[in-house]
Amino acid sequence: MSPDLYFAFTLILKMAVTAAFLLAATVTAERAGPLVGGLVATLPISAGPVYIFLALDHDAHFIAQSALASLVTNAVNVLFAVTYALLAQKRSLAVSLAGAFVVWIVSSFAAKTIGWTLSLAIAFNVGVIALSLWVVHPLRHVRVTAVPARWYDLLLRALMVAILVGVVVTLSFTIGPAASGSLAVFPIVLTSIIIILHRRIGGPATAAIMANAVIGLGGFGIAVVALYLTAERLGSAMALSLALAVSIGCNMIIYFVRRRAARVLP
Repeated sequence: MSPDLYFAFTLILKMAVTAAFLLAATVTAERAGPLVGGLVATLPISAGPVYIFLALDHDAHFIAQSALASLVTNAVNVLFAVTYALLAQKRSLAVSLAGAFVVWIVSSFAAKTIGWTLSLAIAFNVGVIALSLWVVHPLRHVRVTAVPARWYDLLLRALMVAILVGVVVTLSFTIGPAASGSLAVFPIVLTSIIIILHRRIGGPATAAIMANAVIGLGGFGIAVVALYLTAERLGSAMALSLALAVSIGCNMIIYFVRRRAARVLP
């Protein structure tokens, strides 16, 4: 098999595997209510496979530097979710999603002008998430009606994440670790959920999922910090496994704390 054909074959396989993960997770998010939906949406559904494929092509130092960029973009993703949640209370899907992407793009470009360190990136995440939790607190408890998935919804989601994987894996050798890390956590899962659910269950209900995703993105940020700290020390494989365990563990803790708090409330 020629090198070009082998690359094309492996790229298609990577795109298909990631799409399968996304489909399973987003269907769960739609059916499980805003809390579980928001937490599932912030698991490394698309970023995890992207990082696995990056690790197959690059060394541990590349993965660590990508993780630092992903940590910064994680805070930008929080701003994306909050902007949509606020606009979706009264605005259309087009206006709400466009506004969220304007904030994401402007914030991403602004972030590129800063020389990020781990401490600065952590402080950025803590500040953004703390403020965002206060802003979206009244929006989290809207009842979400379960809706059956349609075949074209599934196809849309699969295509979106497959394209993301293809772009990051193909361009990673050219754009370097920082841009690769930023693209790896592009809010593709959040976007797919917004596009599909806004018209079907309404803006406020979809916004409730995004509002609950804010705390889940905090857990994802902790996982990315773990990846940055351990990639060169433990190797990419062990570091990625640890980051996945941290992400799942954080979201499970959030879920049980939230459920217990809900039982205590009158």
